[in-house]
Amino acid sequence: MAARRRATTAPVRPGWQWEAANEAAPLQSGSARHPLADAASSAALRRRAQEIEGAFTAIAPALENLAPQQFEPGFAARAVQSLRAQLQLDFPESMFAATWLRPLDLGALHASCVIGTFCRLVQRGFDRGLSDTSDEGNVEQLIRRWGFHAVDVTACADGRLSGVTDFILRVPPAIVAFRDAHAGAMFGAAECLHNWERIEISRWRHARPNAAREPTRYLKIGVYHFSSADPHHEGCAAHGSNDAAASGALLERLEQSAQAVRQVHGAEASIAILLVGVDTDTDAIRVHVPDATGRMDTRRFLDSNVLYDETQYIARDAGKEAIRHAVARCTGVAADDPATEGMRWFCGYLLKNNFGQIEAVRSVHGGRYADGGHTEKLIVVGDAMDDLQLRNLAFQVHMATVEEGAAELDTGIRILRHHHAARGLPVPVLVHKHFDPRIPDAAAVAESEARRLALAVRARHAGLVARGQLHLAAMIREVDGRALSPVALPELEVAQ
Repeated sequence: MAARRRATTAPVRPGWQWEAANEAAPLQSGSARHPLADAASSAALRRRAQEIEGAFTAIAPALENLAPQQFEPGFAARAVQSLRAQLQLDFPESMFAATWLRPLDLGALHASCVIGTFCRLVQRGFDRGLSDTSDEGNVEQLIRRWGFHAVDVTACADGRLSGVTDFILRVPPAIVAFRDAHAGAMFGAAECLHNWERIEISRWRHARPNAAREPTRYLKIGVYHFSSADPHHEGCAAHGSNDAAASGALLERLEQSAQAVRQVHGAEASIAILLVGVDTDTDAIRVHVPDATGRMDTRRFLDSNVLYDETQYIARDAGKEAIRHAVARCTGVAADDPATEGMRWFCGYLLKNNFGQIEAVRSVHGGRYADGGHTEKLIVVGDAMDDLQLRNLAFQVHMATVEEGAAELDTGIRILRHHHAARGLPVPVLVHKHFDPRIPDAAAVAESEARRLALAVRARHAGLVARGQLHLAAMIREVDGRALSPVALPELEVAQ
């Protein structure tokens, strides 16, 4: 779907762009720290990334060390102890029963270790409140001052956006009411409507996150992605690496969601929408700032890479003021316009937050990731799992049934097979469903749904499973909980 182009007469200004009128400023690896980049948050995120990457990197050496020992006496017990010590994973000894006629399935064991490590890190829990406060104070209070009470983020399922809220946008979980992922970020308008209704019921009945009488709105953010290094091959696979199609289709979906809320609940029940693009090579963002009427254009945006360079060598307060004026120019209003102030402040907040990620990529990766493609560890199918974030960690397929998400599932498997097959490894797939423990039998229902979904994935890709190229596991857990409970899946029937 081609991006729509709305007419405008606004001139091109420094710091913001119409389409590709201005290219991003050249990368400055090793340059001085930006006065608006949060160095403490960046350092903490870097430590988190190293711990996560280190946990997955340790898997292959641990298994390589065990492989030659598999026919020795007492091997199973030693293998269990070794993986517990090296990977902090517990497996039953029966998994390591090997003979020369039936050696270990090391590919399946590797996939089990990947899924187990992912679940362990989810349950370990990381401090995700690194951005709870801003220069002006507590972010929960700030977004209400800016006119919003909850943020709903949908990003593309592409694993390069696995760190979109914590690393790229640096928005604290406290203000993110919902976060999910779909191929091409193509969420359903009905899904957005239902999420909005859940928040509104909570506001009316419990005054959470604030009372319904307060004049704040629900903010829906859609995040697409593109590649500045290889735009025709490493862009969004769901849109054929066509950036205009990716941004245009997502903008239309955002507008459909706002329309759905108005048509179902009346003109006063309006939501705010915002379109954001991510360059997966640099983690810089494009914020498509709405104009004075709330309308967005795929060609009109503020580029954080450009703003970073324009404000790098000026005083901190002057830099914040420069961002404020750049957003106002992009909106087409005066910098003190009261009607658009809330959205403009939020857009500036995202741009400023992203400076820390730009600086991190420049200092650690020389300004651009060496591998701009896919290196995801696993696919997560079912309910969104956002607790653990890192670039290229997981390809998320948010769906209730395989029929509903078949295209997204197939895309994810195709992408990961390309990466895993080169190393002779199967694709790990984790089916995840959550449940509300306050609802009777919710755990049993979630377990049944997880098992049904896992078996449907197995049936759809039976050939890959039979050849050992796809490995499945299923888990359930409480809403807002960490502990994951495994769901038993029936063994594959082996033809005699």
